[in-house]
Amino acid sequence: MKKSFTVTRISFKTISELPGYWTEAKYLDLLELMDYDNPASLDKAEIKDMCLMSLTDNEPDDAAKIVLTYVFGNKLNKGQIDNLSNEMLEEKLWEEYADLSLHEEFFAVHQLLYDAFEGTFPHPEAVSFQLKVQETSKNSYPIFDTYPEATLVRLLVGGLPDNSVINRLFDDKIEGDKFQEAKDILWQLKLTKNDTGELIADVISSHYWFKDLKYVDSFEAETHEDE
Repeated sequence: MKKSFTVTRISFKTISELPGYWTEAKYLDLLELMDYDNPASLDKAEIKDMCLMSLTDNEPDDAAKIVLTYVFGNKLNKGQIDNLSNEMLEEKLWEEYADLSLHEEFFAVHQLLYDAFEGTFPHPEAVSFQLKVQETSKNSYPIFDTYPEATLVRLLVGGLPDNSVINRLFDDKIEGDKFQEAKDILWQLKLTKNDTGELIADVISSHYWFKDLKYVDSFEAETHEDE
């Protein structure tokens, strides 16, 4: 059964980095992959910069292979990585790759390579936004309990133009009872209740999906949960 909610945008910003993805430990792992001599001896303040410098000792496509292998070594084969290392010099893989479940990690790969090679790779753009979701009839919030990503994406579509990418690609899933792609459209989702019991959603996703939300202050829309 569909439930109606009022959605109010609290904040919205475009980001070029995934908060907390590239850690000191991951930079050290990459330095070891690039045969850097004793990376553990580096001062903490130097680790990231040395990783970026070591990447630039390679041609851009070779550097891409190193990072892709590190991030996707157990998900993609060598042939796929070889092809993607060239494609990502021109293509926004965090938007265009067929497997949506890999988009967030592709964004992280682009983020690192863009920083290292100062713009040789496409500029990564994601969005971080916070919303207040208010129920218009009592006891509607439980539809977010089981699979909140699907319920929230369906709700957010109500604030997007009819020709938005999500509407065009997933119209049947929005109206239907199975929307497995929703968990990959919303890269990161945190749901909390505020002091008055209203639902607060903190979301990180691709600019590709939700760029138009920055123009919407509030809207009312319906949504439903997956079966």
